[in-house]
Order: sequence, then structure tokens, then C-alpha cells
Amino acid sequence: MNGLSALKASYHTLGCKLNFAETSAVSRSLREAGVVRIGPGEKPDICVVNTCSVTETADKKGRQLIRRLASRYPEATIVVTGCYAQLKPAEVAELPHVAIVLGSNDKLRAAEFVEQWIAERRQRVCVADSRSYRTFMPSCERGDRTRYFLKVQDGCDYWCTYCTIPMARGRSRSGRIEDLAALARRTVAEGGREIVITGVNTGDFGKGTDSNFFDLIRALDAVEGIDRYRISSIEPNLLTDDMIRWIARESRAFMPHFHIPLQAGSDAVLKLMRRRYATDLFRERIELIRSEMPDAFVGVDVIAGARGETGEEFERGVEFIASLPVQQLHVFPYSERPGTRALELDACTVPQDEKHRRVERLMALSAAKYTAFVESQTGKERPVLWEQPHAGAAVMHGFTDNYLRVEAPYDERLVNSITPTRLAERIAEDTLRGEILAVR
Repeated sequence: MNGLSALKASYHTLGCKLNFAETSAVSRSLREAGVVRIGPGEKPDICVVNTCSVTETADKKGRQLIRRLASRYPEATIVVTGCYAQLKPAEVAELPHVAIVLGSNDKLRAAEFVEQWIAERRQRVCVADSRSYRTFMPSCERGDRTRYFLKVQDGCDYWCTYCTIPMARGRSRSGRIEDLAALARRTVAEGGREIVITGVNTGDFGKGTDSNFFDLIRALDAVEGIDRYRISSIEPNLLTDDMIRWIARESRAFMPHFHIPLQAGSDAVLKLMRRRYATDLFRERIELIRSEMPDAFVGVDVIAGARGETGEEFERGVEFIASLPVQQLHVFPYSERPGTRALELDACTVPQDEKHRRVERLMALSAAKYTAFVESQTGKERPVLWEQPHAGAAVMHGFTDNYLRVEAPYDERLVNSITPTRLAERIAEDTLRGEILAVR
């Protein structure tokens, strides 16, 4: 694709870690076609926007970003992909200066479509019905810092009543263990030391085959040179007791860090959502993690104001969440999404102002839990993997094994290295000062 040589691109990602992994894969495919990433102060010839559509707010952010890029770079070729593009391609195509709209399964064809645009100057919209998606595109790409993101699974068969993801991503499908292990080995060759395992329903890996997610993580753990793995998110019904005990007792490189979606702390609301567990199972998982890994960090997704969440059910949910030994809540106001089964429920709706009140209540609970965890870790020694800072920075940042952000004076020798570090006082809402004890 010589027509793309020397063109410059900017990349913009909204949404989940999987989107960030896929944006990096798009960047690699364009780079292989001759496109380079823009440098500071440069103008892009191509703007790639990878969108999210988990809520109406996500759609709005996508529109705002596209309009902003169109205004700032009116000569650039704007390529839009991701879940918003998949679900509402016609709406996206009408936004200013959008040249190419690609569905979820065509992201890696961006270079092909950009070359066609350059030759023909004709808008292209390539979005297939997600129900036809059968192929899986694995990737393991570096983020903006030190971590790599390994995509192991895509799509979802759960059809929770509030969720558009099955419509945007298609059916659950995944890669082969040997191929994913090979990508991890490639990461080692590139100097990577930490991998985040990503997917839409990550724990559903291997569905319809003879392997499962536990098989995968044991195979990845055997890849020499990767010091850290994190699981981006896993459903509580797919995180088994055996898996938790293995991570705690036998795993070489899996970190004491979990992200587990709860969505509601009320069994009645979970049932309306068509979630595949009840609160008693969720508690069992959390308490087993705590007993096996007392310093583990557990983040939890919660939706506030879903259909059917009465004031009484919300209070029941708050009480349940408050009783859990978790460290942080990721709180989202419920958003009515076209095509979801929630719209068919004969259940109460929650006014917007009440949703926001519930979000604020849950965020306050999250802040209290996070503060308590930070205080419990202050003064302890934890291993920190230091990330590459921005150019000219006087300080550097890294993360402990249990996912606390730490700051220390910049030392070029320590970038992408792991050091035992004493956690000192909290210096920002999400950052502790670190005292480096040694280098290894």
C-alpha cells in the first residue's frame, strides 16, 4: 500500500481496555502499510476514532470527539470504528468529515479503506450484521506506557437486559491457546513485562471447544519473561474457586488484582437484569479472594438506577456492597439503550435526578473503601513496575502488584523495571509516594 507511505495518523479511543487493545492493533496495521503516528505539534492526515456505546453518554462523547477533530483537522481523513459505529453507522456517517465507518469486525482493514478513500474520495460504510461474526482477531499490543493488552475473546452470548454489547460485538468467540501464548512470547521479545488479558466476556474463553479460561491462564503463566498478568474483567460465575486458589497459591505471574462486575447488590434487580448469579455467590467469590490474598485489590462495576431498582432495592444493594471487602466501585448511571430487553420490562423507571443521587451515594462509598485500603497498605513494601513517563517529566509512576499507583523521582534506569518499594503517604487522590528500596 504505497499510497499510504509517509502519511501521519492520530488515534483516539473511548471505552474499555479491549478498545484500547484494538486501537493499538489498528495502529500496527496502518504502520505496516507505511503510516506513522503523529509527533507533538504535528497535524494528522488520518484520525482514527474507536468508539464506545455502552451508554448514551458514550455515544455523545463519540459525537463530540468526531466534531472536534473535524473542526481542528478539516483536511484529515476521519475513520470511525467501534461499538457506536457498529450500532449506528448511518448516524456516524452523517457527522462532519467522516470518510470511513467500519464495524467491529473490520477494524484491522482500516489501511485498505483509507487507500480506497485516497483514490476515490468516496465515503465508505462497511458494517456487517454482528450476528454473522464468526472469526476472531487476536492481538497483543502495547498501551501508552508499559503494559500490553492481550485480546483473547470477543463477543457475548449473555444478553443481559440492559446491554447492547451482543448487538455490537456478536457471538462469543475466542483465540487458540497456542496462538495467544505465541503473542505473549512476542511481547517478551519486544521488552514487555506486563500483560492485561482482555475480552468482552473474558471468562467465556474457549466456549464450544475443549479448552477454557483456566487452561489459558495456566498456559500464559508458563511463558517465561512476562512478570505480570492482570485479568481486565471477569464475570463472578466464571471466576471459579479453583482459579482463585491457583492464582493465590501456584501462579507465578498473576497479580492479586481483580475486576468483577456486580451491577446490582439486590437479587431482585439482578434477576431483572438477567445476570447469571445472585449476591450470595458474589459474596463467596469476594470472601475467598480476601482469605487467599488479604492484600488483593478488587474493583467492582455497579449500575445505578436500572429499571426495576426501587428505592428499597437500591438501599438493599448499598447495604450489601458496603458489607463486601472490595476496594473500589466503578459506578455508571443506567442508560436506556435502543434494542435492549430492558425496554420490554414491566418495571419502574428511575428519574434522572434520582439516578445521579444514587451515583453520588455509591461514589462516596467507593471513596471510603479506597481510602481504607490505601491506609491499610501505607508503610508496606510492594513490588512496583515503573512506567515510561512523558517527555521532560520530573517524576515517574508505576503500579504495585495490587494495583496502587505510586510516584517517585524520575530515574531512567528504572523504567520498565520492578523494584521493591515502600508505600509512603498519599499525595493525590489515586497516588502514593514511593520509596524505592532496591533494583532488580
